[in-house]
Parts: sequence; structure tokens; C-alpha cells
Amino acid sequence: MDEKKLQVGKTRYTHYSIAYHLVWIPKYRRRVLTGEVQVETKRLITEYCQKHGLTLLAMETDEDHIHIFVSAPPRFSPALIANLLKGYSSRFLREKFPHLKKVCGKDQLWTSSYYVGTAGSVSAETIMRYLAECQGK
Repeated sequence: MDEKKLQVGKTRYTHYSIAYHLVWIPKYRRRVLTGEVQVETKRLITEYCQKHGLTLLAMETDEDHIHIFVSAPPRFSPALIANLLKGYSSRFLREKFPHLKKVCGKDQLWTSSYYVGTAGSVSAETIMRYLAECQGK
């Protein structure tokens, strides 16, 4: 990972460098992320990130799941990012590709679950070592 790509910023009270790895699947693990659906999914997620101040570091899809690596300011929780990206893409994909409503259900394209992992400019080991060295000073 190239640290220079992480969104580094500051607000009135914080300095931050945060990135999240998100993974989610279509309902019933249907293999719908192919062809035009795959292209449109990537376009929608890229568009949403650009509009809302998220830095999309990487994105890959397979037929039945999607990986997103995104950097965000601390006001965006991982749950909020996942729900916003899933909701936005689901609504527009089901509108553009009506067959998805039949395959995955008429109300939602994605399952409610997702995976999230975090990344930053320092490792957990570095932080633990720093805290141990600072104790008693």
C-alpha cells in the first residue's frame, strides 16, 4: 500500500489518515456482477466517492462479491460508508437493470452484512511499542 494515496487531512480538532477495506455480496450470493452490471457498479461507487469526499484507493469485483479500499475522514464510520455505498449502488443498479429485482429481490440488491478491515500509516505493532516505551515518562 502506498501511504501517499491515503487521504491525509485535518479538521479543527483532528489529524487523520484512515482507510477501510470493505467487502460485501449480493443477496443469495447471486453471480450478478458481470458484464454491464459490473461496469456500472464500479462507475456508481467511483461517482459516489468523488461526490462525498471519499478517496477510492482500489476496487475489484468478482461475480458474487465486491472489494472496496477507501480512505475517509473520521466523520465517516465504516458502517456509514458501507451503508451509503451499498444503498446508492443498489438503488441505481436495480433501476437500470430490472432483472436484478427478480434475481436478488425487489427491495435490495446486497445482503445486510459486510466485512470491514482498517489500514493506516502505522501498524498496530508500532503503536503498541510506542505506548510501551512511553510508559512512566
